[in-house]
Amino acid sequence: MTVDELSRIANRLRLDVVETVHDAGDGHPGPCMSIADIMAVLFFEEMKLDPANPRWPERDRFVLSKGHACPILYAALARKGYFPLEELKGLRSLGSFLQGHPDMNKIPGVDTVSGSLGNGVAIGLGMAMGCRMQGIENYVYAIVGDGEEEEGIIWEAAMAAAKFKAGNLIVFADLNNHQSGGKVTELSSLYPVADKWNAFHWHVQEIDGHDIAQIQAAIAEAKKVTDKPSLIACKTVKGKNIPYMEDNNAWHKRVPTDEEVEIAREALKDKI
Repeated sequence: MTVDELSRIANRLRLDVVETVHDAGDGHPGPCMSIADIMAVLFFEEMKLDPANPRWPERDRFVLSKGHACPILYAALARKGYFPLEELKGLRSLGSFLQGHPDMNKIPGVDTVSGSLGNGVAIGLGMAMGCRMQGIENYVYAIVGDGEEEEGIIWEAAMAAAKFKAGNLIVFADLNNHQSGGKVTELSSLYPVADKWNAFHWHVQEIDGHDIAQIQAAIAEAKKVTDKPSLIACKTVKGKNIPYMEDNNAWHKRVPTDEEVEIAREALKDKI
């Protein structure tokens, strides 16, 4: 797909999130917007998937470690054909399989339960090593928030991944400098993030997480490295492309009004 096509898909996913959270009356829209471009590249170009066979053993795996951003994962799965788009309206509702955090036992296309922050790298490593032991040639992709990198288990997994030379594990760090309680740099700063992952013997790249071409190139470069896990440090903006959400941590968990939904539609109408 072209860069423009993938950019339009990313913005379509952003609008899906606004509309879905509005319909649900609950959810975390802000954290979804900063990873939309990464999600578009992974689900609509990069990952080896079969929506008709969600448990296909040869598939690539995806771990959304920051599980509260699940509305954009659900939007990507629906747009990819794992389930009808109409199901998005059931987010967080009784009787719907689209829960407030991903559940692999209920949702087609979801590879792991997530939401307890910090576990995604360890889960991804387990998947990567398990696939490798079975002779499956694939990749495991994970997205972690920069706030959750304060969790110690992230770094235990980072050490283990380097030790076992998990070259089929590619992790994206969503560096929007926000967590639920405020700015990461003001609470318990991880920056410079790339230096830390380098110190744990990962292959590290730093990119603009909203530049489709840079995301594509970083994945291609990561795949060339077979004896190290890869970390792609993505500079992003929380709430990206939604005017009232951009870099506004009030939208970590908040529901758009009818008027705000229309503002988002207007802002994105020429971008989807």
